[in-house]
Amino acid sequence: MVFNINNNGKTTEFPHYWEMCVGSCHAYTALREDYRRQLKRAHDELGFKYVRFHGLFNDDMNICKRRWDGATKSHYITYNFVNSDNIFEYLLSIGMKPFIEFGFMPEALASGTQTCFHYKGNVTLPKDYNQWADLVRAFTQHCVDRFGIDEVKTWYFEVWNEPNLDFFFAGTKEDYFELYKHSAFAVKSVNEQLRVGGPATSVNAWVADMVEYCETNNVPLDFITTHHYPSDDPLWKNQDMSLDEFWAKLGHLMGKYERGILKKMTARARVEAKDYPLIYTEWNTSAVIGEEQHDENYAAALVTKAIADNDGLVQGYSYWTFTDIFEENCQLNGEFHGGFGLQTYHGIKKPVYHTFELLHDLGTERLEVEGYKEGDTVEVVATKVKGGLSLVAFNHNVPTGEIKAEKVEIKISGVTNVSDVTVRKSDDDHANAKNIWKSLGAPEYVYGDTLRTISDKAELVVEPAEWKLDGDVLTISFDIPEHGVYGFKIKF
Repeated sequence: MVFNINNNGKTTEFPHYWEMCVGSCHAYTALREDYRRQLKRAHDELGFKYVRFHGLFNDDMNICKRRWDGATKSHYITYNFVNSDNIFEYLLSIGMKPFIEFGFMPEALASGTQTCFHYKGNVTLPKDYNQWADLVRAFTQHCVDRFGIDEVKTWYFEVWNEPNLDFFFAGTKEDYFELYKHSAFAVKSVNEQLRVGGPATSVNAWVADMVEYCETNNVPLDFITTHHYPSDDPLWKNQDMSLDEFWAKLGHLMGKYERGILKKMTARARVEAKDYPLIYTEWNTSAVIGEEQHDENYAAALVTKAIADNDGLVQGYSYWTFTDIFEENCQLNGEFHGGFGLQTYHGIKKPVYHTFELLHDLGTERLEVEGYKEGDTVEVVATKVKGGLSLVAFNHNVPTGEIKAEKVEIKISGVTNVSDVTVRKSDDDHANAKNIWKSLGAPEYVYGDTLRTISDKAELVVEPAEWKLDGDVLTISFDIPEHGVYGFKIKF
């Protein structure tokens, strides 16, 4: 398998759109010290700029409460933004920003009692849309008063989470649009420069409907958000399949998707979003927590494929999530329990974390790579960087597809002076935390020397690559195993 790159060839802009944002568990966990340590490392090492979480208005945040006035013998609504201030102050202190998701419904405003997740986020409509709008307006005004309009106008305000799923929203599409309308006008009433968007749907849903509704009804819309996972493929392709049917068949359908399916989903959403910025505020290799692939090199390779493919189609691509400190279905047992995170509960880097490390080291000028053929499982991303080139090679196929180790040569023409070529490997035998943990007996609880051993051995290691320079052609040769992800640095 041979790939050809012209070092003097035309380049295209390659913004690190996947570093715009990263997801996390519900807002209250952002008050935890261990959460903050892991988030700071993800920002410092991987370049994430925003963080998004559910539950900003959950009752555990104490933002909106109903209180009793003994003098008037009546209830009243009160706001307290001390916890959200605490979180936002921390984010700004480490160079990050909040990607604000309005939700879920405070009990004081809720029309019902339906909740989701271990932390009981209320998913019902407001009893009174004006009360909801007052909350959104007061919260937004407080953010501007506290942090200044110059700062807050750089934030994003997204309305709700996955309202097309009954689990997350006890209403119809029309109900969501009504909620969105009141939210959007409330945000804009504080300052027209503030950005608001949605619909934050699963399965790439309602994108065209959202644009049509807002444009027809003159409702503010600054960006489009939606979510997808490759395991959404059957539901995405069969729009007449009910959610009940999908969940009933989920075990049978899991893993039955085609290579590159996320790009097909994104390409359709890109058209439906028209000229609005398109931001995926959730995505991962699977929508099901507890899937072993989240901890393994399969995730690393799929993520590399998705990010290479979606270049030019989206403005943001927020991986779900940066850590396994994650309480949606309670905190799951074990250090490697198939959580969504890039890091385990104790901050051990998974193979997919290394993918983001290698991608972070890519430049912002992408070179064309020739040699890929339909049916191949190996691909290469090549970029120019100061003083040389940075490349990422990966070997990926879907769970039902064929894949094997491959011998690869990368030939780079237009090169006359090479001082060094190095490689960092992520595969079953390199920087693979789960395999190291298994070799130590797979202990349920990891601490002390065991934690340090796994963490140290799970780091990427810089190794000399096999290369030769013949005239002006540099040839790099290597074997890449199934689901391996390799990063090369070439110094001129």
